[in-house]
Order: sequence, then C-alpha cells, then structure tokens
Amino acid sequence: MPATAATKAETEAQFRRWLQTDLWPEAAKAGISKSAFDAAFADVTLNWDLPDLAPPGSKPGGPQKQSQAEFASPGAYFSEQRMQGLATTGRALAKTHAAVLKRIEKTYGVPGPIVLAIWGRESGFGKAKIPHPIMDVLATKAFMSTRGELFRRELIAALHILESGDVREADMRGSWAGAMGQPQFLPSSFLQYAVDFDGDGKRDIWSSVPDVLGSIAHYLSLKGWQPGRDWGYEVTIPAKVSCAQEGPDRAKSLGQWAASGIARVSGKPLPKGEGMMLVPAGRNGPEFLVTQNFYVIKEYNNSDLYALFIGNLADRIGAGSGAFRGTWGDVGKMLRSDVLTMQKRLEAQGYDIGKADGLAGYKTRRSIGEWQAKNGLPATCFPDQTLKSRLSGG
Repeated sequence: MPATAATKAETEAQFRRWLQTDLWPEAAKAGISKSAFDAAFADVTLNWDLPDLAPPGSKPGGPQKQSQAEFASPGAYFSEQRMQGLATTGRALAKTHAAVLKRIEKTYGVPGPIVLAIWGRESGFGKAKIPHPIMDVLATKAFMSTRGELFRRELIAALHILESGDVREADMRGSWAGAMGQPQFLPSSFLQYAVDFDGDGKRDIWSSVPDVLGSIAHYLSLKGWQPGRDWGYEVTIPAKVSCAQEGPDRAKSLGQWAASGIARVSGKPLPKGEGMMLVPAGRNGPEFLVTQNFYVIKEYNNSDLYALFIGNLADRIGAGSGAFRGTWGDVGKMLRSDVLTMQKRLEAQGYDIGKADGLAGYKTRRSIGEWQAKNGLPATCFPDQTLKSRLSGG
C-alpha cells in the first residue's frame, strides 16, 4: 500500500504540472483566459476509479480477448417490462410538456415522441443519477486514459462551456465516459447542439426540461431529420425475397419493396419515399424497412438496436403501439472470436463484411446471406456455429 500511495501521490503531482505546462498552452490558444483556466481546475482531482486508465509509466492494458465475449441476444435489449414502464411515463410527460413539444416540432421538425424516447433512454426522463463532476472525469481521462486525445479535446470544450456561463462547475455533472446532463452530450456536442429553449439566457441540459428536449431535437435536426417521415416499419419479408439486401447503400423506393411482396405487419400500406431493409437478427427475428430518419437516430448512438429501441418506444408513446410482432430467436450464444473468424474467411473470399470486429453488422449479415445462397443453403443472413466450419471449405 505505501508504494501504491507514493505512486498515486507522484502521479497527482505530475498531473498538476501537466495542467500548467501541457494543457494550459493549448487552452490559451483556444481562447480560454488564465483566470477561467485556474478557476476550473482549482478543485479538480484525479478519479482513480474510472475504467480504461493508463497512468504515466504504466503499460496500458491490451484489448480484452474476444474469445471471452459473446454478443448478446437482441431480445434481452427489449425487456417488455422496461419498455412498458418507459412508455407509460413517456405518455404522461407528453401531456405535461405538450406545449413545449409542439413548439419543438414546429421549430425543428422532430416529433415529440422521438424526443421523449431519447430522453427516456438516456436518463430515465431525468430521473437517473448523473454522478460525476465532469471536470474530474475529463481531466483524469485526458491525462491518463487509453483515449487521451479524445478527452483532451472534450476537456477544452468543457472549459468553453464554463467560460460561457451556461452552467456552474459544481452543477456540471456527467457519466464516467464524459457524457453530460439528461441528453448525455459530450462537451463538444453541447457546444454544437445545446439550445436555450426556455429563454432564460442559459443552455441548461441538467435541470431545464425545455432545454433538454429542445437540445435533443436540435441535434437530430442538424443530423438530417426529415420532417413528416416515420423512422421505419416492421414488415414481413417473404422467403422468396433475399434477406441479403440490407443497408443504406441498397435503398429502394418503398413501392419497389412492396412490389416484391414485403408488407407491413400492421396491414397498413407503405407510404411513398425511400426505404432500406433491416434484419438485425437475420431471419431469426423481427424484420424492418427503415427510412433515413432511422440512420439519424443512429447518429445519437451508432447501434441498430438502439435506434430500434427509440423507434419502438416513440411509437408506444405516440400511437399506443406495443412490442414488435416478430420474436427474437436464440441468436446470442456465439463467441465474438467465432464471428471474427467467419468475417475473416468471408473477407478472404472477396466479401465486404465492413469491419472485422466479431460483431455481426449489416455488411456481415448480408455477406453471410450472399454466401449461403451462392452455396445452395437457405439464406439466414446471420452467423451460426455450422457456418464457421462450412466457410473454411470455401
């Protein structure tokens, strides 16, 4: 313990030197005043409990072995109890904040239920604890994390926020990853997208509901939200239609998809406009046609399941709908290392699988479907254990 304590004490001293000799010149160049800089760091301390730290003189830990990680079944992500709870609260808040949401939709073109769904997912409609002083988190990670450059940029952005007077440092709280307030914005996103929607002269994403909701809508608007369009539709895709047509680069008109036999599970006709196929579990789960707005939601969190969660929750809040009709099959048992092996074998055969990372994204899924069809197998568009050995034979 004494050795550890001495090491920590020396690191703390090194941190203080780093602030003045390394970070301060960069902050000055970015337009931060010395008085604001010194005030911001007067009470900042290193948080040794944060993940992904690499203190000076230590070797950063290597990446976790992929053989130890499974990619989870999508069904667990859509806990019906949780979805129903969020939807019930969301519908009540839609009434409470109806005037603000109406003004937001008029200003930014983003529907209230979508904004509420993101608010609910990110911070439980503002009820989730936001535990960390954000300057402690950012300073710690900028000084000694495995992604120091990213957090260094965010730390400079946080200094701009403090100097703007939008928030007191004591109230500037966030997650262990540096995301702030109820919408969970990084400081750089705050500077770009946060708005003062209640007109009090401050952008307050910590305690002002109009600012929180307006900022989420402003973010989606600037990312390309198309007013008057849904995020997407759950559909049934006939067996004769290939599931290997996923992705924004293979968009067609919704009329073309309908002509091929794809239909909404609700029985309603597909509207006009463009759409993309999405089969996140291949043939083993719900199937969708999504619009460009689905990919705008993914700008908030780059995950198909996240965007589906938001879309489904928004539909429950706005239209009183329920769970997806399709059921998620048992597709979450494979090791990431097995999927990675499959990706590399597909890549070696000329397929575009996207990033070889052990996760089955849409390019991997459709490549599997294309390989299956080419080799006379039923196309499932999803990895399974039998495919690993079959792929090795070409």
